[in-house]
Amino acid sequence: MSWIREGELSLIERLSANILKAGPMPKHVAFIMDGNRRYARKRHVERQEGHTQGFDKLAETLRWCLNLDIREVTVYAFSIENFKRCKEEVDGLMELAKQKFARLLEEQENLEKHGVCIRVLGDLTLLPLDLQQRIAKAVVSTRKHNKCFLNVCFAYTSRHEIANAVREMASGVEQGLIKSSDVSESLLSKCLYSNNSPDPDLLIRTSGEVRLSDFLLWQTSYSCLVFQSVLWPEYSFWNLCEAILQYQLNYLSLQKARDLHREQQALQQLEADRHCVAELLLMHSGNGKGNAMDTQSRQEHLLTYTAEREERVRGFLEALQQRRDSYFTDLTSQVALA
Repeated sequence: MSWIREGELSLIERLSANILKAGPMPKHVAFIMDGNRRYARKRHVERQEGHTQGFDKLAETLRWCLNLDIREVTVYAFSIENFKRCKEEVDGLMELAKQKFARLLEEQENLEKHGVCIRVLGDLTLLPLDLQQRIAKAVVSTRKHNKCFLNVCFAYTSRHEIANAVREMASGVEQGLIKSSDVSESLLSKCLYSNNSPDPDLLIRTSGEVRLSDFLLWQTSYSCLVFQSVLWPEYSFWNLCEAILQYQLNYLSLQKARDLHREQQALQQLEADRHCVAELLLMHSGNGKGNAMDTQSRQEHLLTYTAEREERVRGFLEALQQRRDSYFTDLTSQVALA
């Protein structure tokens, strides 16, 4: 079964999809795919079989999303907390991931045809080297695709991601790439593993649990959160439609909250820039005469400072992205040498 090929929907499913698409549709949907182990217990099969069924359900769900014109999907595939499970289960999950990434690599033609970009987000250094290498090959081979995006959160927790973003900014200040005054909520967002993606419009968690389990805590502040009781391997097209309906019912209030937050961020950044300019002028005047400067001159200094800050931040973020890209490229080079 292909992960990428668009499957045929039944007539009633196609009609329902067309009706849904008449309303506002989420462009980016995130899934906490919960319930694989409970599904295995329910069916009296091994845990590994539950996880295998869960991976297959992801493939099916991705095809539904394509049919619904949802072009970005983020999934919680493996939490850092999952390393605390028994060794047999963790080893089984690592082996299953190797198999699934190998299968993805066999579908280069489909990936290219549909323009699918694979991103894997998390602290991948925690994974076995051979799995890192397969992940890197999938990421590098699809890096230039831009029609739809699959973000796989692997060896991931949101707190780990946020802490890493803070470390990146601190390192940038230490290296002189940015100033401490450049650090902001907006900059932190751009240092997250998910910096290349818009925040999810809709987050869905299955299995009846009503918590986020340290998944995309920063990115889902203004997302529609839908908790469904169905176990992930039993997820259906109709469950997805139900979640999208919930998003549509809450669309206006969500959009209003997002717009307000963007406005507040812009105002906070403007106030921060004004404060920095005032301090610089006061420091350069030496005796406070900078306070007598006319409004036009202050505005010119503000524009200059803002442009310089944006240039510093741009250079810092480009260096950060280059380093992250190099990690994957270097891993694929190791594979080629081997």
